Amino acid sequence: QVRLVESGGGLVQPGGSLRLSCAASGIIFSFATADWYRQAPGKERELVATITKIGSISYADSVKGRFTTSRDNAKNTVYLQMNILKPEDTAVYYCHLRYLSKDYWGQGTQVTVSS
Repeated sequence: QVRLVESGGGLVQPGGSLRLSCAASGIIFSFATADWYRQAPGKERELVATITKIGSISYADSVKGRFTTSRDNAKNTVYLQMNILKPEDTAVYYCHLRYLSKDYWGQGTQVTVSS
């Protein structure tokens, strides 16, 4: 059974930082492409960052230069380091894995950027 467990969300002031983690089990993690999505209230879910199984990385324009994604295959974990956070980054953040043509989602973690 595939399971994704996210952690690291919370409340942070504008300009602050948070690191999200997504730990996977039940798959050969190094074979998976990992993405981070977010969904703000009243908005559609949007792709924030992608890291492929060979380590290629891409970001949404809105987070370039502020967010960094990485993965540790030995720990079956993908990370999203978020710096210089803005109120518009407030959303529920979801980890997504694409593995053997199937999609798996984490439970989501709330990130709130507010003073």
